[in-house]
Amino acid sequence: MEEYHALDRWLSWMDELALNDYVIIDDFLREDRLNVLQAFFKEHLEAFTKAGIGALNDQMIRSDIRGDFTYWLDRKRDTPLDSIWSLIDETIHIYNRYCYLGLSGYEFHLAHYPTGGHYDKHLDQFNNRNNRTISMIFYLNKNWQKGDGGELEIYQEDGSTLLVEPLEARCVMFKSAVVPHAVLASNKPRYSLTGWLLQQPSKLGQFSLT
Repeated sequence: MEEYHALDRWLSWMDELALNDYVIIDDFLREDRLNVLQAFFKEHLEAFTKAGIGALNDQMIRSDIRGDFTYWLDRKRDTPLDSIWSLIDETIHIYNRYCYLGLSGYEFHLAHYPTGGHYDKHLDQFNNRNNRTISMIFYLNKNWQKGDGGELEIYQEDGSTLLVEPLEARCVMFKSAVVPHAVLASNKPRYSLTGWLLQQPSKLGQFSLT
């Protein structure tokens, strides 16, 4: 497997995730793969559909709760993203080799928040399906500035919140069943690749990284 990030960097990120339940990594995507993702996003923007809440067979459209549009990815179809799929493979390998998570799948979509789009506080887990283990977000926003909105708001155990700006090439990973979060209203169009690393079949309970 081609190594995209050095092992020592991966291990430091895993340590931070184990400590805080989340990790924020700037410049996670190098320019070549960032350009691939941004071009693919732009080419497929007209095919995006309004996002719902709930599992696939029980989804509802609630614009008061969630205001983004999504395009679900398929590895066999979306071959222009092969370099991105390889990076996801590397991520799963690291989690399984050094954190013993037993990840065996993933699901990803492109997410477009138009001006005013937001997503209320939630967990990335369903009542009747609990195999989402790690949430992973790649931000694709060029020239993002203070005041543009669209921050990821992470709710922490001590009652405080952390605002994460959606800066270009930044990656955020967190424990899907543990970290409540929201997306604040965006003041201009906001773009990301968002997905989940899965345990299959669904596994009861929560995991810990030690």
